[in-house]
Parts: sequence; C-alpha cells; structure tokens
Amino acid sequence: MHLFYTPDIQPTHPQYFLSEEESKHAIRVLRLNVGDEVQLIDGGGGLYAAEIKDAHPKRTILQINSVKLEFNKRNHYLHIAIAPTKNIERLEWFLEKATEIGVDEISLIICQRSERKEAKTDRLNKIITAAIKQSIKAYHPILNEPKPLTKLLTREFDGQKFIAHCEIGDKIKLKEAIIPGGKYLILIGPEGDFTPKEIEDALSNSFKAITLGESRLRTETAALEACFEANFLNR
Repeated sequence: MHLFYTPDIQPTHPQYFLSEEESKHAIRVLRLNVGDEVQLIDGGGGLYAAEIKDAHPKRTILQINSVKLEFNKRNHYLHIAIAPTKNIERLEWFLEKATEIGVDEISLIICQRSERKEAKTDRLNKIITAAIKQSIKAYHPILNEPKPLTKLLTREFDGQKFIAHCEIGDKIKLKEAIIPGGKYLILIGPEGDFTPKEIEDALSNSFKAITLGESRLRTETAALEACFEANFLNR
C-alpha cells in the first residue's frame, strides 16, 4: 500500500487534501484512482488509513477511515550528534540508514577538526522523509542545524551522555553502559576525531567515553554502529 507523509494532518480530520506535489505523484506517477486505499503518516506517531474520494492531480481528496496513534513507538529516545562528513553523500547514507533502524534526533556538530562546516538541512530532511516512508515509521526524526560542539556539550539532557573517540584513555563498551528504556545522547566526531580538549570538555560535562569496537571506523559508520547498538540493546 502506498504511503504519504502528511505532517499537518490531525487525528480529528474526517478528510484530508493532499498537497499539489503529493497529488501529482499519487495520480500521475502512481496512477491511483477513486476507491484506492493509501496510508498517511504525520511524523508524530500517527498512522492513518485513507481512501481516495477525488483523484484530482492537484488536490486529491482522501477520506480518513482509521487512525493509530503512537504507532510502533519505541521504548527509548536516541539522539545522535555527528560531525558532517567532507563527502556529504556519506552523511546522507547515515541519515537514511539510521532513520530506517530507529533514531529520534540528529544534531550536526562542528568540531575543531571538521572538514565540513555547513550542510543543507532541507535536502537532508527530504532524505529522512523518504526513509520513514520506505520503512513505514510514523515518527519523523528531528534534524538540528549545524552548531558548534561547545553548544551541545552544555545543553541540558535528561539521560545518558556518551562520546565515542579513538584517543588513548579509559573507555567502556556502549553495550555495558546503556540502561535499557532510557534516553541517550551519543557524540560522533569528524574524520580526524575529536581533539583531546574536546574530549576533556565532554567528560567535564558528564559525558562518558565509549568504544565502538577495535576497528577504526569512518564517521558515518561509527554513528550507524552506535545507532544499531542502542536499538539492539532495547529490543
């Protein structure tokens, strides 16, 4: 069944009008017609079953038949903070796969060794949207605009905070640190890793140093590994 992302829909709506872009896609591309059933997700946990009542290529009208709230809500909250990669396609790959696996919030952090200082979040959000539609997830991850790491370190967070790095020092395995059913903020540094000063600042702000294994991972691979572990440990 075809699925559409409709962030402005409300559970009380008896009908919904698809946007011109989505209407064109539904009618011209997918060739849907009156009576065809579709699904809608609002990005906040709502999954809607709907039926096409007017197959107009600019303003398709849907009848809402049923609503499921908190659809497939997970028992934990995962926030990954990652330094944008020099090759933006690697960051896009991470966003797609992390969304499919399960992530609630992503922050783009600018570090001292960052090779990329900016990223177009409009395009990145479209990749996330496509991924939630592909994996049928009713929750749309939050993507925060790029900000200096220092601002995130002092941000209040009601949960466990971790920093993954490759420097020598005391580190614990993520699987040994996570408390199931909790909230997690995990920092993943740039290609050149965090500087010793950045690691020190994180530790002084109640972050715990973690290792993601013996291999030296690329930024996007390390972030996805952290995402996978957090989800696996909460199954």
